[in-house]
Amino acid sequence: MSVETAALRPGYEISRVIKGGWQLAGDHGPVEPQAAIADMEAFLDAGITAFDCADIYTGVEDMIGTFIADLRKRRGSKVADRVQVHTKLVPDLERLENLSDAEVEAIVDRSLKRLRIERLHLVQFYWWDMSLGSPVRAMEVLKRCQEKGKIANLGVTNWDVAETAPFLDGGINLVSTQVQYSLLDRRPEATLVPWCARNNVGLLCYGTLAGGFLTEAWLGQPDPGYTFENRSLVKYRLIIDECGPWSAFQALLQCLKQIGDRHGVSLSSVATRWVLQQPQVAAAIVGARYARHLPKTLEVFRFHLDEQDLARIAGCLDAAPGPSGPVFALERDRNGRHGRIMKYNLNTRPDDAVLGASNG
Repeated sequence: MSVETAALRPGYEISRVIKGGWQLAGDHGPVEPQAAIADMEAFLDAGITAFDCADIYTGVEDMIGTFIADLRKRRGSKVADRVQVHTKLVPDLERLENLSDAEVEAIVDRSLKRLRIERLHLVQFYWWDMSLGSPVRAMEVLKRCQEKGKIANLGVTNWDVAETAPFLDGGINLVSTQVQYSLLDRRPEATLVPWCARNNVGLLCYGTLAGGFLTEAWLGQPDPGYTFENRSLVKYRLIIDECGPWSAFQALLQCLKQIGDRHGVSLSSVATRWVLQQPQVAAAIVGARYARHLPKTLEVFRFHLDEQDLARIAGCLDAAPGPSGPVFALERDRNGRHGRIMKYNLNTRPDDAVLGASNG
């Protein structure tokens, strides 16, 4: 069994499963930093070369940088250089109106320092409110950083076509867009997927396992409500709500379990495989923290869903259509239940508070 790869551009090929970093940041349950860092090597050796992180994922760039530095010291630069770091640049909401070019480049330099590398493989740009400040100008700063050799590739995250197209029209070579895309959230399909196909932009998909909801652990379980210590579970419990009642979610899990049993894999592998088989999807981001999660992570490369499988899944999805509207529109509404659980100023204020209750 070999790990599938995808070329975002000639000369830049990534593993089709990306090791996610959000689960290693705060608000996602207990993390064992030293174990997480040590276990990154197992993922790399297995062929999962791409690692996702962000400037606003507290401590995660530093963790990956420690891993790369240790790998370089023990096994040499050739091995360390196999690590492909996909980070993000997300300026604070409260800074957007007055953000300077120097501040943008300073965030890039900080990521380079944390990650202990000379060039960022991919920087994925996001701007909380397009009506504030000048996001196009900020992206032009990133393009200049690219020309200086600080960044290899540029992408965006959490936008639909309306927000993304102006950057491409402005001469930015976007290789990817990172969006939430799963059996529970198919918003990218309406307009973003066909637009990306026309413009050679690959989809890097997070939320494929809905923070762990799309696993055997939740099969047959009663509705837990909305009280969780793990903030990602709060986020994805709200997404499940958009799909219909808890019983509809359970029906989907049962369907995935039966398909998984047919192929001898877990239902979570079926959920990830479904995403990987969608048009224009380059990779799925999976938040596996430790090496003990690696065998199940690699299952996704052992099988393909056939027409019978896809038809069964489609029947379940017809009964639970999920959220509608543009990509990330629900989450951008700071007065809505999805937007109120977000933190908007983590770049300079790691203690930024959640705006309000999650289920109001």
